Amino acid sequence: MSEESRASGPYEEEQARASDADAWATACAEDLAAEKTRRRTEYGPPPGSAAEELKKLVDTVAEKLSGLQSPLLGALAGPTAQQAVRQVVQQAKAAVEPVVERNPEVFDHLAAAGTELLAAYRSAVQAQEYRWTTGAPDLGDDRPGRPDRGEGTGPGERIDLD
Repeated sequence: MSEESRASGPYEEEQARASDADAWATACAEDLAAEKTRRRTEYGPPPGSAAEELKKLVDTVAEKLSGLQSPLLGALAGPTAQQAVRQVVQQAKAAVEPVVERNPEVFDHLAAAGTELLAAYRSAVQAQEYRWTTGAPDLGDDRPGRPDRGEGTGPGERIDLD
């Protein structure tokens, strides 16, 4: 009987660990779902991918342009102008949508690159504004061995051609 209890013991322990792991995974999944629901309620739906956002932008612009009344063309040319605008918008959508559908990850990369460029620009502007507002010396003026220490108003250096 002791052999029988030993044989069933490790198996039962393994099943208990597996059910504990499943219970833990289930509890984590429930907590994650509850947190997502809470955030969705508080902040609204999360933004989609860059490709989805581009499609939404194209649709919104197309809708606004199609409904735009043209006071410059007058009452007679109004319907004709609106039809031309709708045709141009439809052609633009037909050109953009296949590209977005075939390459959605490209737009994600472009959005990430744009974010990085914006962060770099913001950092450069903040550093320059700090120097302007505090009167700190420009970092470029502290170069050793510079023969002309900024006599003129321009950023250039005097070059001796002899």
